[in-house]
Amino acid sequence: MPPFAAMPTQEQIRAAAARIAPHIRRTPVIRLAPAETGLENPLTLKLEQLQVTGSFKPRGAFNRILSAEVPKAGVVAASGGNHGLAVAYAAKVLGIKAEIFVPEITAEVKRARIAATGATLTVGGAAYDQARIASEARAAETGALLVHAYDQEEVLAGQGTVGMELEADAPDLTHVVVAAGGGGLYGGIASWYAGRANMVIAEPEECPTLFSAGMVGRPVDVPSGGIAADSLGARRVGELAFGIMMAQGGRSVAVQDQVIRNAQTWLWDRLRVVAEPGGATALAAVLGGGWTPPKGARIGVVVCGANCDPGSVVG
Repeated sequence: MPPFAAMPTQEQIRAAAARIAPHIRRTPVIRLAPAETGLENPLTLKLEQLQVTGSFKPRGAFNRILSAEVPKAGVVAASGGNHGLAVAYAAKVLGIKAEIFVPEITAEVKRARIAATGATLTVGGAAYDQARIASEARAAETGALLVHAYDQEEVLAGQGTVGMELEADAPDLTHVVVAAGGGGLYGGIASWYAGRANMVIAEPEECPTLFSAGMVGRPVDVPSGGIAADSLGARRVGELAFGIMMAQGGRSVAVQDQVIRNAQTWLWDRLRVVAEPGGATALAAVLGGGWTPPKGARIGVVVCGANCDPGSVVG
């Protein structure tokens, strides 16, 4: 795939925003001065964990479904949890069938919320990749619409609406820090900014999909483990996000599990914000010193999910 070939345009992202507007929330930002964080640079947090279903994922799910003609068989998706919940929720709202495949590592709280929508939930396989393979086989068998977690242009355009809102609310940002697993959120936000802000990609040390792909010049399989594996545990980065990274650039930062835990604790202690490990990974890259911003940088950080047992954070 030639780099940048399938990058969503700003027009496509604006169209996605209009399409999904009746079904999602415009999430707020909170600005933090250096005195509040102990850092030299001001931070702006995009609180996307307040999105319907508790993560950014409904943006891409709604845009994919509403952009297509959905067959009677409905929709099929594979997920570590958040994308599956988003697709299941969208299907319920739109009155269509949904079948969601998740791996065994998916947190019980995410499984329960998916099942509560009325979607058919299938649990199997050790990690996301096994669930993805099963979902693709089911879509081929039934003719259902496949809603990929991160590697479809409509999904990226939907996720790009996070960037559109962030730039409107904080137009002064010079850097935007985004967590990545398969790369859908990064790819969408980077597509919106198109070079107007520097992208910093935060990945758990135990599932570094974009970093590994960048090292060899193509998407490759990586191990999938650690505390954020149920949200950022893709086996390999999506072709679309990889092409965007190669064309547009982006600094990849690996974050250790304990640093992610520390960021979760910080969010609760300082802001009373609950974030799951994947949702706190971008902030962990900033607070934990994995990335050193240049002097004068104005930094935006996406807090992208909150689907965890609150006791694991606040207990």
